[in-house]
Amino acid sequence: MTEPRRRSRRDQDEEPGLGPTRLRDLTVIAVIVAVTAFVLVRYNYGSLPPMPLLAGIVLYVLAALEVLIAFIVRARVASRDVGRARGQLHPITAARVLALAKASAILGAIAVGVWTGLLIFLATRHDLAAADHDLPGSIVGVVGGVVLVVAALWLEYCCRAPDDPTDDPVGGHPGPA
Repeated sequence: MTEPRRRSRRDQDEEPGLGPTRLRDLTVIAVIVAVTAFVLVRYNYGSLPPMPLLAGIVLYVLAALEVLIAFIVRARVASRDVGRARGQLHPITAARVLALAKASAILGAIAVGVWTGLLIFLATRHDLAAADHDLPGSIVGVVGGVVLVVAALWLEYCCRAPDDPTDDPVGGHPGPA
C-alpha cells in the first residue's frame, strides 16, 4: 500500500472557496486587455467616432456607489449587526455585495486595460488632430477605471467577517458597563 500524500503547510493554510481578489490577477487582466485594445484601435481608429471628454464617467458613478455601499456594510459589520433580524444586514445581502465587489474589480481592470490601450495609441500619434482631441477623454477613462478598482477592493475588504468571536453577549453588542 502506498502512504497517503501529505499536505504541505501551504495547502493546509488555504481553504477552498472564494478568496480575496488579488491585485496580480487584476493586473494581468488589465495588461492583456490593454494589448488587445491597442491592436484593435491601431487598425480601426479611423472608423471610430470622436470620443467625448466624459466617456468614462460611468466608472466614477459606479465607484461612488460602491464607496457608499462600503460605508454601510462596514458600519454593520463593525457593530456586528449582521443577521436575519429586521434592520440587520442579511448574510445573503452581504454575499451579493461581495459578488458585486469582485465583479466590479474585474470590470475596473478591463476598463483600465481598454483605456490604457487607447491612451498609449493616442499618446504616440502626434500627427493626428483627432488623437489630440481624444487624449483627455482617455485619461479620464483610465483614472475612472483605477478609481473603480480601488473602490471595489475596498468594498470587498469591508465585507470581511470579524476575526474571532468575542465574549460579547449574543447579538454582538457589548453589554452595559
